[in-house]
Amino acid sequence: MASQSNDPRQPSAARPFRPSMIPPQDLPIDYSGFVAVIFGVFGAIFRHKVCSWLAIIFSAQSLANMRSVENELKQTSMAMMFGIMGLVTNYMGVAPRQNQKK
Repeated sequence: MASQSNDPRQPSAARPFRPSMIPPQDLPIDYSGFVAVIFGVFGAIFRHKVCSWLAIIFSAQSLANMRSVENELKQTSMAMMFGIMGLVTNYMGVAPRQNQKK
C-alpha cells in the first residue's frame, strides 16, 4: 500500500467538473423529434396506423432525450398530438365503405 506522504495528488486543487454552457441555438438537431413530426403528419393525413404509432414512439424518445425544454417541448408536444390524432382517426373514425355487388 502506498503511504500518504508519497501521494503526488493535491486534494485541495481538485474541482468538480462543470460542463460548458451551450446556447440553445447551437445545440444539435433533435432528429427523433423531427421524425416524430413527419410520421405524425403522415399518420393523420394518410390514415396509416403504423406511422401514427411510430410518431408516438419517436416523440416519447424525443421527450426522454430533451436538452432544451423551451425549444423542444413545442416540437415534441406537436408530434405527440399528431400521433394521437392519427390514432384516434384510425381506430375511432368512420370506416371506409366497401362496395358490395348485388
